[in-house]
Amino acid sequence: MPMTPQTAQGKAFIRPCTVIYLLLMTLTLVTWALGKFNAQIGLPAMTLSMTVLGIAMLKGHLIGDFFMGLRRVRGPWRWVVTLWLLLPASLITLAFMQAGQ
Repeated sequence: MPMTPQTAQGKAFIRPCTVIYLLLMTLTLVTWALGKFNAQIGLPAMTLSMTVLGIAMLKGHLIGDFFMGLRRVRGPWRWVVTLWLLLPASLITLAFMQAGQ
């Protein structure tokens, strides 16, 4: 059976996972551009690092919600992924802040 876009009231629409995938690719390009063109942008190293880390956390959260199906889950499973993202991000942030002093 060929793949066709689903329709709602006769209009084609893009599935939510496709939108999230495109958002993930866009965020990946943003982080690449921040790293590649930082000399021209001139962001301080701490700001650049925290921005890239924040984007990485957002991407991880989107993957957990949409591709792992945790958006519809209640209870500890959703918190496990959130804590799994927050713990390393907090430790990395702490390390950067300690190194900056």
